[in-house]
Amino acid sequence: MCLSKLDKYSTWAPLFLRLAVGLVFITHGADKLFGGIPGTAQFFTSLSIPFPGIAAWVVALVEFFGGIALVIGLFTRYASLLLAVNMLVALFTAHLKDGAFTNYELPMVLLAGAIALTIRGSGKLAIDNYIKIG
Repeated sequence: MCLSKLDKYSTWAPLFLRLAVGLVFITHGADKLFGGIPGTAQFFTSLSIPFPGIAAWVVALVEFFGGIALVIGLFTRYASLLLAVNMLVALFTAHLKDGAFTNYELPMVLLAGAIALTIRGSGKLAIDNYIKIG
């Protein structure tokens, strides 16, 4: 079988990426948002992130609501851009600190997925297809 025959289904690929990346962000954001803000703020303090309490809320909200936006395909490019910035900061402040590659795989893959969705857009079965924004 020639795999190039799958090309006709390529517009469905972003849907699977949106679902996978979005669900991971929803779970991580929910963990922070529903009871984990103090711990997140404390962790951010240890990383010398400015305004750790505010940063914890921002990250929790971006991850949770950004993940929901990806799953339903609403403002996909904007949400994935915010999530990409979130993961870029996470990589450089926590995961690649001092040149050590410690638990960098998940944020790196989430960053790549978010960048891909920022570039490609939402694909099939997305609210974005019915509105004209971005």
